[in-house]
Amino acid sequence: MTRMTRLWPLVLSTVALGINSYVIAGILPSIAVSLRTSQGAVGLGVTAFTAAYALTAPWLPGLLTRTGTTRRALSTALTVFTAGSAITALSPSPRVFLVARAVAGVGAGALTALATGAAGAMMPGRRDRAMATITLGLSLGTVAGVPVGMLIAGRVGWRAAMGLIVVLGLVALAALAARGAAIPDLPRPARSNRSNRSNRSNRPEGTAEGARDPRIPAGRARIRRRTAPVLAGGVVLAFLLGVASLGLYTYLLPIAAGAGLSGLGFALVWAWGIGGVAGSWGAGRLLGRIPGRRLLPLPPALLSAAFLLLLLTRAPVAWLAASAVWGAAGWASVAVGQAAFTAVRRERSVQIVARLMAAIYIGSAVGSALGADLLADRPATELPGWALIASGAATAAALILAVALPSADEAG
Repeated sequence: MTRMTRLWPLVLSTVALGINSYVIAGILPSIAVSLRTSQGAVGLGVTAFTAAYALTAPWLPGLLTRTGTTRRALSTALTVFTAGSAITALSPSPRVFLVARAVAGVGAGALTALATGAAGAMMPGRRDRAMATITLGLSLGTVAGVPVGMLIAGRVGWRAAMGLIVVLGLVALAALAARGAAIPDLPRPARSNRSNRSNRSNRPEGTAEGARDPRIPAGRARIRRRTAPVLAGGVVLAFLLGVASLGLYTYLLPIAAGAGLSGLGFALVWAWGIGGVAGSWGAGRLLGRIPGRRLLPLPPALLSAAFLLLLLTRAPVAWLAASAVWGAAGWASVAVGQAAFTAVRRERSVQIVARLMAAIYIGSAVGSALGADLLADRPATELPGWALIASGAATAAALILAVALPSADEAG
């Protein structure tokens, strides 16, 4: 088996996750009719999924890796995600539907970080590209989610569309069971201050209380102090990109209609999606040659250029190009950010990825809510201007962080 193809069970699981995240948008009316409720009530399923993801992603992956092997942690997260999708497909009522979406979000929150961290550990020599391949799976699922869901729902029903996610999850679980031996165990996070007190009690004889343990390199302690605020800045950057890219993407069709390009709507959605896949793939190729911290300002700068183009012209070709760049830059920023911020604390890759992804999902929810509020009393064509503010702030933050981040060599 070639090096990168060893990752296919992890990629398949994130494809299922990507489909799950966006499929509801395409089949929402069918679900509302079937469950005898409003489309707004069904839309709360997206909120339930996102909230569960954001609330559990920062801590659940660490808990799972602390209490078992990485393969077991991945299998647990994928099982919860698949079970939530199965319950969604079988939901007899709106209440069960919402609970099922939350369960799926819990599994998804842990699965993204664990799959990304495991991919990097499986390919240490091509770590950044391996992690970007997981992002590629997410973007592929996102692109396929709405059209595939609509196609299946139109022919068989919305429950069959959700059933596809269950099938993909089960196949990925079987593959993990068969090939799990190839997944190395990730470093386990520190348990608590109790273990630190134990370490202090075992310090070498002659080392004064309060003095630095000579077994711990001074450079590593310095890097940890230096990277703590930078990693916090990375979470802020991920949030801003979530607001600008994924959050306001929700309103791409109203924006096009407001510009008199409603007939171009479906093409714009596909341009955004294809751009996202291309951006994920391209980021993986670049990260094999250029450190992530050097690429960090590029995606938000391209995102800003796309929004500026939408503000300045109504030409259909320009809007198609801007939508493709919007998708490419948004998804490339995920892979680049993960590579940049995990490079300096590789032993905490899972926790860092989890926090970055949680920030993106929260930003997406905030961006969507802000867009809805703005549309209430402003023309849709103003939304790219507001998105430009968020992407401009992200570009400035990325420039600062690119300078502040230590290189992987400095991090030791």
